[in-house]
Amino acid sequence: MSNLSASLDWRSAARRIDHALLKPDATRAQIEQLCREALRYQTASVCIQPGWVATAARLLQGSPVKVCTVIGFPQGATLTTVKRFEAFEALRLGAQELDMVMNVGALKSGERERVESDIRGVAEVAHAGDAILKVILENCLLSREEKVLACELCVSAGADFVKTSTGFAASGATAEVVALMKTTVGQRAKVKAAGGIRTAADLRAMIAAGADRVGASATATILREMGAPE
Repeated sequence: MSNLSASLDWRSAARRIDHALLKPDATRAQIEQLCREALRYQTASVCIQPGWVATAARLLQGSPVKVCTVIGFPQGATLTTVKRFEAFEALRLGAQELDMVMNVGALKSGERERVESDIRGVAEVAHAGDAILKVILENCLLSREEKVLACELCVSAGADFVKTSTGFAASGATAEVVALMKTTVGQRAKVKAAGGIRTAADLRAMIAAGADRVGASATATILREMGAPE
């Protein structure tokens, strides 16, 4: 375990967490509770479906907690024009960070230019709106070589982060894959680990492997394990 992850206190950990609720049946009351928890713990962001961006932006206005939403979620196979419009609308409603899903099928078909163009199209919208873009690779569907290629294409297209998973596929983040992603992107982009991170040990393992940000729905449980107040 790295010195950083070993010495991480709950407040520092919270600033690395995107507090997430992306289930399709999430209710307004649950989104409001998510935002209250994010404010209480001062997480990096809340990560929600686009339909809840305006609600979260209102509740988090004036706070350091960012509003993050997902684009082309969860499969990534929508048209670039649709992803760009979705990104534009999300930013207009108050999103400050975008987590888009890469076109996995295009990558696996060897269509590098199509994948890079898709990412660049959303990156342009994000950066024009002073937002950051994280690209979800859905690593459980990729070979090692495809993971490396995906990271390289993300960097070339202007992504700010590469992200492990949607949390809705067969498996999520692993420390091994986070380390591979970090080695590949180096200082050119950051890494977000998401999917299956439910304990303080999970979070520490991801940060030790090189994750700069962690997506989690079990944020309160994780932080209480690390000493946060009940």
